[in-house]
Amino acid sequence: MNRAKMVMFIFAVAAMLSMISIGYAIALKSIIAVIVGIIALCAVMMTGFKMKRKFREQGLL
Repeated sequence: MNRAKMVMFIFAVAAMLSMISIGYAIALKSIIAVIVGIIALCAVMMTGFKMKRKFREQGLL
């Protein structure tokens, strides 16, 4: 597994954990935690897609 794929794997795990945190926040009935989880998910996904585009331009993927 090359370095680019490892980085993308870390972003995928981070996105998955963000989704899990949203579910956990719903179970706790905490609106603030749900909002923070959604913001975290958006940030991780946007960063991941930007990184994927960068890797693809460099020919690493």
